[in-house]
Amino acid sequence: MEFKHYEIEGVVEVIPDIFEDSRGFFFESYHEEKFKEAGIVDRFVQCNQSFSRKGVIRGLHYQLEPYGQAKLVQVVKGKALDIAVDIRKNSPSFGRYCQCLLTESERNMLYIPVGFAHGFLALEDCIFQYMCSNFYHRPSEGGILWNDPAIGIDWNIVNPIVSEKDLKLQSFNAFTKDYK
Repeated sequence: MEFKHYEIEGVVEVIPDIFEDSRGFFFESYHEEKFKEAGIVDRFVQCNQSFSRKGVIRGLHYQLEPYGQAKLVQVVKGKALDIAVDIRKNSPSFGRYCQCLLTESERNMLYIPVGFAHGFLALEDCIFQYMCSNFYHRPSEGGILWNDPAIGIDWNIVNPIVSEKDLKLQSFNAFTKDYK
């Protein structure tokens, strides 16, 4: 298992060792000790899956403390461009984002610590799975508009499919005014 640390502190791509033969494949998707050695110490308490058609953007979603969620995300079927935006108030990378191509064939995962807004673009029809370190808490949920120019994410798509709820999310500047 390989752990690739991103330039934004805390974000880690997890690349499993995949063992394939004529029967199929096997890989470890989680190993507590190996994750701890890589600096990932969260305990995951909830696992979610979604299905998204090609061209769907979900996000950018977050939960505020004390209900913040670290996430370990993976594409089970298909391919997605995953985005993590640093919203940690005192972080030197506040407002910056990183991206990772998650694919069914590579079985790679992205660890996103507490304090990030998260979203993804389905590049193919995809089943997306995410482990969460805290339970969903509706009053603490929030979001930032997926195409906010203040963040400047290059989604490389014209006319994505975005939910009505996500189309009404706040701008990053509005978020920073309300963020205490």
